[in-house]
Amino acid sequence: MSFLSASWPASWSRVILTLLLALAAALLCVWLRTPIPWMIGPLLATALASALGARTDSWNPFRNAGQCAIGAALGLYFTPAVGALVISLWWSIALGVAWALLLGMACGAWLRRVHAGHLNQLTPAQLRSTTYYAGAIGAASEMTLLAERRGARTDLVAASHSLRVLLVTVTIPFALQSWGVTGVDIFVAGLREVHLAGFALLMGFCALGAWVVHRLGRPNPWFMGALLVATVITLCGVSLSAMPQAVSNAAQLVIAVSLGVRFTPAFMHTAPRWLASVAVATFAMMGLCAAFGWVLAQLAGLHPATMVLGTSPGGIAEMAITAKVLQLGVPVVTVFQVCRLVAVLVLVEPLFRWRYERQ
Repeated sequence: MSFLSASWPASWSRVILTLLLALAAALLCVWLRTPIPWMIGPLLATALASALGARTDSWNPFRNAGQCAIGAALGLYFTPAVGALVISLWWSIALGVAWALLLGMACGAWLRRVHAGHLNQLTPAQLRSTTYYAGAIGAASEMTLLAERRGARTDLVAASHSLRVLLVTVTIPFALQSWGVTGVDIFVAGLREVHLAGFALLMGFCALGAWVVHRLGRPNPWFMGALLVATVITLCGVSLSAMPQAVSNAAQLVIAVSLGVRFTPAFMHTAPRWLASVAVATFAMMGLCAAFGWVLAQLAGLHPATMVLGTSPGGIAEMAITAKVLQLGVPVVTVFQVCRLVAVLVLVEPLFRWRYERQ
C-alpha cells in the first residue's frame, strides 16, 4: 500500500501510544547499550505488549517511509569501487542463493515430518504446501500468497515467517556483539555530511523510485525501489547527502513496530506445537548459516561476521540495518540478502512443482 494513498488508521490514539512505547523502549536500550537499540527495543516492547493483549497498532505508510529511508541509506554505500568488489563476489552470492534454497527445502521437509501426525485436518497435499512454504527463507507476504494458491494453511505459513524474522533479528545482533566484531567494516558511505537540500532531493528520487516499483507490483517495493535509486546515484559518483542519524533511528523504530504488532494473542495461540517447532528450526538454521557463512568468508577473503549476516535467515531490511548499525560489511550483506530474496521469489514455485508435482 502506498504511503501517499493509504487511508488513515481507525484510531490515532493506538498508533501514537504504540510509537511512544517503542520510543521509550528504544531509549532504554540506548541507555543499556544493547545492539541496534532503535530496532531491538521497539520490536521486543511492541511484541510483548501485543502478545499480552494491548491494543497496539501500526500505520503502513510509516513503515513504508521507514523502508524507503533505510533503502536510501544503504544505497549510499555502493560507490564505484564497492560496486566492482561486489560484482567480483558473484560466485559466492550464487552459492549463498543455492544454500538458502536447499536449507528452506530441508526445513520444510523437517516440519512436514514432525507435524504429519498432528495436523490431521490437512490433506497430504495441503500439509506438503504448508510446510514447504513455511520453511522457505523468503518474505512473509509473498510466501503466504504462494502458499494460498496451493491450498495451504496460510495462518501457519505467515506465523512461521513472522516468528523466524523476530528470532533472527533479536538473536544475531546480541551474538555478534558478544563476539566482539562490531565496527570492523571496511566500507564507508560515499558521503558523511548531511546537506539538507541534497537530502531532500535524494529522498524525493528514492520515493519516486519506490512508487514506480510499487506500481509495477514488485515485492518489498518501498525498500527495493529506494535502494535501487540510491545505488544508481552513488555508482554514478553523485554525492547528494548522507542520511541523518535521526532519520535512520526513526526508520528503524517504525519498521520494528510494524513487525512487533503482529504478535497478537491470536497469533500466540496459533498451534503452539507448530510455533515451537518453527523456533527450533530457526535456531538450527541460524547455526547452519553461521557455519556456512564462516566457510564462505574464508573462500572470499571477507570478515566472517559480514558473511554470517549475509547468509542469515532473517529479513532483508532487518539484516541490512544490523549490518549498518554494527558496521559489518553493509553493501555485501545487502547484496547477499537482496539476491537471496529475488532468487527465492523466482525459484521457490518452480522448485515446488519439480519436487512434488512430478510425483
